[in-house]
Amino acid sequence: MGAVLAAAVLGMTACGGGEEAAAPAAPTRGGAPIVIASFNFTDSVILAELYANALEAEGFPVTRKLNLTTRELTYPALKSGELQFIPEYQGAAITTGYGKEAAKDAQAQHEQLKKLFEPDGIALLEQSPAENKNTYIVKADLAKEKGLAKISDLSKLDNVIVAGGPECAERLPCFKGFTEVYKLKATFQTVQEAGPRVEQLRSGKVTVIPVDSVSPLVGDPQFVALEDDLAIVPTENVVPAVSKKVLDERGADFVAAVNAVSKALDTAQLRELNKRVDSDGEKPADVAKEWLKEKSLI
Repeated sequence: MGAVLAAAVLGMTACGGGEEAAAPAAPTRGGAPIVIASFNFTDSVILAELYANALEAEGFPVTRKLNLTTRELTYPALKSGELQFIPEYQGAAITTGYGKEAAKDAQAQHEQLKKLFEPDGIALLEQSPAENKNTYIVKADLAKEKGLAKISDLSKLDNVIVAGGPECAERLPCFKGFTEVYKLKATFQTVQEAGPRVEQLRSGKVTVIPVDSVSPLVGDPQFVALEDDLAIVPTENVVPAVSKKVLDERGADFVAAVNAVSKALDTAQLRELNKRVDSDGEKPADVAKEWLKEKSLI
């Protein structure tokens, strides 16, 4: 079953907007291309491009498999070696990828995820200060009218409607946490795409939606990001998950190039890169290369 899923995942790149490496820069180190993957949302694609371009600049051949779907489909391909490198988010990898409760701090999560991945031949490199996790926003005028500053304040409302992707309904860091941890009397509405969810929020048809913490909507004066005062959403530091076989074959220079990218990136910078793609229409590969040049990483 895993092989079938993995094959399905890899086949999806043709219709999911995946991009193959055009002309790897100075592939002097030889060997088979390293297959770098991303999930199907903007900052995951940007992260994959950051690491891929940094590695290509060091002479490592790379193949991109971008815009893949959920961990339920992606992980079999990662474990089989068909995918070899994916920028992960520690908390989500633990809770969604392995169905475990995530530790409360980033370093403890790092050790926890390392142990979970180890039997499958996957290693973690250094975690980044950059983080992207679910953040819940409401309209600013509603927040002002009702005094909403944190998720628990939603209990002041008679009718709370949460809109999200279908997976949100069953996940503790999402709607399940609203009902089981916050004990809110809320209803859930499935809205698959992010754009329509935002429009539903703007129109007042729904009360609250999850967005990425690196979304340009966080900090937009039209909305208020609610504090997760009962901490249903774990920390989500970016961390490269890499095949141990690749690490053994590619050695210290590979590790150094990847860790340098992770160390230089933070959440504010990732949000700005996200904005340049989602709001300004730039290409992920272009913003990645420009950022790497600014940081003298290529």
